[in-house]
Amino acid sequence: MKRYILLLSSLAVLSGGVSCSLDKFPEMSYHEMNYSDPNADSDSGAQYQTREDIKAQLDALYSGIRSNIQESGYSDHLIYTEVRADNAYGGTAGLELAQIGSNSMDGSNPNIARDWNFYMNQVGKANQVICFIDDIKDPSLTDEERKQWKAEAMCWRAFMWYNMSRLWGEIPIVKEVPPAITSENVDEVYPMYYPAREPLDEVFKNILSDLEFATEYAPDPNPADKFLFTKGFAYGMLARVYAEPPVRDYSLVAKYCEEVEKLNYELTDRYGDMWAYDENDAVRNTSESIFEVTWTRTSGNWVYMMFHRDAYNPDKDYTWAKWCTPSRNLIAAYEAEGDTERYNTSIIYDECAWSNYYPSNNYAFMHKCPTNASSYILMRLGEIYLLHAEALAFQDDIDGALIWLNKIRKRAKLAEYQRTDIASVEDLRDKVLHERRLELAFEGHRFFDLVRFGKAAEVCDGANVPGSASYDSYVPARRPMTAETVLLPVPTAQIDNNSNLTQNPGY
Repeated sequence: MKRYILLLSSLAVLSGGVSCSLDKFPEMSYHEMNYSDPNADSDSGAQYQTREDIKAQLDALYSGIRSNIQESGYSDHLIYTEVRADNAYGGTAGLELAQIGSNSMDGSNPNIARDWNFYMNQVGKANQVICFIDDIKDPSLTDEERKQWKAEAMCWRAFMWYNMSRLWGEIPIVKEVPPAITSENVDEVYPMYYPAREPLDEVFKNILSDLEFATEYAPDPNPADKFLFTKGFAYGMLARVYAEPPVRDYSLVAKYCEEVEKLNYELTDRYGDMWAYDENDAVRNTSESIFEVTWTRTSGNWVYMMFHRDAYNPDKDYTWAKWCTPSRNLIAAYEAEGDTERYNTSIIYDECAWSNYYPSNNYAFMHKCPTNASSYILMRLGEIYLLHAEALAFQDDIDGALIWLNKIRKRAKLAEYQRTDIASVEDLRDKVLHERRLELAFEGHRFFDLVRFGKAAEVCDGANVPGSASYDSYVPARRPMTAETVLLPVPTAQIDNNSNLTQNPGY
């Protein structure tokens, strides 16, 4: 009875607004307290009867990505991946950012709380397609469409689980849409609404299952539309996943990189082409892009304002300090390499009204979202080449790794490495990690790269140690990076509302 009262109380809150419901549990179902179609059956999924119904839900998944990724999946993600590492400073004095930058956050951090909600909610949106598409009896829905649309939703669900696992470690794996709650089934559905965290081997098993399905049934790449989950994205994700410690197999990383490389993607001629714009519009759907979230000038993003200004409306939203300020250490790395191509694309200097990290008349800004029409690139061929180089380097194949590493350096107009430049396989691995830093700055990779290469403590803690390669006097004093503190805390509100959740050690 206690559980039933708790669930009904939660549902009453849910009916009053989505933001409140997410503090209780992910909104993943239509049920007796919020079901909006009085003519539909009381069973979950009854709102999906026709091809058009389920296609509308898939379209809503994509449109929801475009609108919702900007905060948790982009600006917050860069704080976790660039600011926690050595590529950027937080940018502002806000407590929530300062805690993350100093690795001193706890479960009450509001940014971490909203991001947990974002990921769980997005899994729920994907489940609406995955769980119900096979029940559609409409003969106009072809078998090919059924499998393809399911595969697209599985790509997104796998990506959400993948990022959650890197941020929090063990996570809930929700694969069902809970049915309507009644007094008779409350014990059965309670764990669906209040799921426990699963061990990492189970998490990765489910990620791999979704991606393997998607490699078979997702659509082929569409050069004119990169805001589409395709076989290229699925293969690229498999390569990423098999590089992670819980399932690491670098032979499979190389295999799936090769599958991506067969799909006719090409590096852009110039590095900066991927974020270029003119007086009319921003570039999108380049030959290098595998998956990107796209906008237009008329239906643009707002996330540009978090990093610099909109080139199409430069005075708008430019009165407050911006996030993800490029670090002096990153700038020094570009300068030491003579890497003007990637430096000038990734970082821009401008006048502003603040001087938190640089003089106000020559302030550094992240420059990979220069307009409200600029895309957010989540996967591209340059990353896959470097992942391929990593896979071969960790299999001690120096000559093979240099092929892919040098493709990236050649495009950046840097000297290609010769075999005699490599002192050892360890030296090669360090060079791959360094190249990833310069190539993928501000694209959401750096911190996770350091963790994957076993360098997180050395680099992140070294920011506070004069004389270390990563020392930066502008980085705040940090709590030491350990196997426990590389993970984020589970939001306290989630644990308070769900007794099945546990906190990460160290918090």
